[in-house]
Amino acid sequence: MALLRTLSHQPVTSKNMSERPKAADLRSKKAEHHTHGPQELSRIVTDFKTGRCYCRGKLLGKGGFAKCYEFSDLVTGKVYAAKIIPHTRVSKPHQRAKIDKEIELHRALHHKHIVHFYHHFEDKDHIYILLEYCSRRSLAHILKARKVLTEPEVRYYLRQIVAGLKYLHEQEILHRDLKLGNFFITELMELKLGDFGLAAKLEPVESRRRTICGTPNYLPPEVLNKQGHGRESDVWALGCVMYTMLLGRPPFETTNLKETYRCIREARYTLPSTLSTPAQDLISGMLARNPQQRPLLDSILSHDFFTQGFTPARLSISCCVSSPNFQRSPRQSFFRKAAAAIFGGKRDKEKYYHTLKLSKEEDIHRLQNDLKRITIGTPPVTDTATGVRHSAPPRPPPTPPPPHEVRDSIHMIVRGALGTSCNSSEGVEDGTMASVVDGVARVLRDCLENMPEAESIPKKKVGSTFLWVTKWVDYSNKYGFGYQLSDHTVGVLFNNGTHMSLLPDRKTVHYSAELGNCCVLSSKEAKEPFLGQVTILEYFAHYMEENLMDGGNLSKVTDVSKPCLYLLQWLKSDRALMMLFNNGTFQVNFYHDHTKIILCCEAQEYLLSYINEERVSTTVRLSALINNGCSAHLRERMHYAYNMLMQLCT
Repeated sequence: MALLRTLSHQPVTSKNMSERPKAADLRSKKAEHHTHGPQELSRIVTDFKTGRCYCRGKLLGKGGFAKCYEFSDLVTGKVYAAKIIPHTRVSKPHQRAKIDKEIELHRALHHKHIVHFYHHFEDKDHIYILLEYCSRRSLAHILKARKVLTEPEVRYYLRQIVAGLKYLHEQEILHRDLKLGNFFITELMELKLGDFGLAAKLEPVESRRRTICGTPNYLPPEVLNKQGHGRESDVWALGCVMYTMLLGRPPFETTNLKETYRCIREARYTLPSTLSTPAQDLISGMLARNPQQRPLLDSILSHDFFTQGFTPARLSISCCVSSPNFQRSPRQSFFRKAAAAIFGGKRDKEKYYHTLKLSKEEDIHRLQNDLKRITIGTPPVTDTATGVRHSAPPRPPPTPPPPHEVRDSIHMIVRGALGTSCNSSEGVEDGTMASVVDGVARVLRDCLENMPEAESIPKKKVGSTFLWVTKWVDYSNKYGFGYQLSDHTVGVLFNNGTHMSLLPDRKTVHYSAELGNCCVLSSKEAKEPFLGQVTILEYFAHYMEENLMDGGNLSKVTDVSKPCLYLLQWLKSDRALMMLFNNGTFQVNFYHDHTKIILCCEAQEYLLSYINEERVSTTVRLSALINNGCSAHLRERMHYAYNMLMQLCT
């Protein structure tokens, strides 16, 4: 029975579908392993192409072809999860092709809920794949310690799984082996999808391969019937995952693999009455026998199971071994703290609680959804009847006007600046702030005036470590403008003209009321008059971390020695968002095609980065643009960015 349970959780292909290995076969394989086993792993492993050396640590896990170890870079100290495959296990061409395909596919994936691929190399004995290290191991380990999970925890994990899976499906990639052991948990209890050994590009129905692959307990009927994998197959596996988390066992597990496959083909399983009605309904939908009847990923998140139940913003690390207590939800406590900080008097606090209706758990979700109605990447529209700003519906990008006509076409919507109130129509009065604007404008103008015409961006690219905005949220109708930098610093330029930054350690806060004036606070020990703003700052950080995706593939910066960077001014038109920082970094995000321009000064040299529609970035020296020119597509955006910058002086 123990052997069957182990086998039912291992990936299978059409070549290893037998119900139970024979004892003689097991003895033969064991003897073969001892006789022809792979070269023993060294404690110190060197990548001879880069010269980097790594120290092999503890074993993290093992699969059919590979073992996974903790790897530490001996120079930087950075820790990786290293997937190590002996050459002897991939000696046949089709085996090596499988590993190469996994590497090619995984290295192109970039999402907060996908295990990050860093690097791969090989020596004469092994292939090494360096991946993001997830110190809390996997959901399988958590469930082994916990036996079952609570519904709020299941919602917490499923939201992240769906986010990662949606990204994969948008890339036309099927995972094909979704199970608890392939959901890895970071130090901060964030979930990451991993193990892309069975992943494949989505093919048209008539061209799909009929190979049976995956983990037996999670295989959908259409795969067992050799009809091929589709997006619906991953949804089926997601239903099995949800069932397993709530009940501690897969829905189709039996003592006989053949019986398990029969139950899967008939979609025959039990739903205990201990499950809530929304949970039963969602599982039933995902485990529909007909693939076309299973819900889409967006429909899953809008199901009653999610909308009518509490989802924690974070889970404590204690949840790895013990059940959490949600009687008083962290989010409810969070907003009570915010109310106490922002409203001093008892009557005001009672009025605030009454307005938010925090006494009922389901009403907290109304407040939780409040940020979802704000502007994220699109210009706001004001409802003249209610005075409430909301996001405009998507529309096709306008035809770009000639550069000399751009400034006249800019329709300003809203703006904010350090030291002034949001939506002020006044120009820049502070001499120091004006010098930042003038300096950036002069550099950009000189480039545009001297740059020749060309068909493309210069081919010579440069590396960079500057900070840029990866996520942003306009909540200026209530609090202010929030953003996240590429080092995970979160900043808010409040409507009262002050600025706060929450550093990546999530403990240190930088507060600025004017350019060049910055004080340091502790988020845990903040007192009046800062407590209310710190609370709102933390809410912005939680929201962007949970709901927004990074805006491009520029490298992330983790150098904590860099000086404090904070937003000086922001301005929105009907076409783009402009952000200017205290060090002169200037970024413009165009809404409709999601392109971005970032101008910065690094090592006494100006660099320009352009992120195109495919979220691929190119960084060049501004001097190279002046000498060689760029495409009309980029030139037009630079003209628009320059004229937006000039609006700050009007």
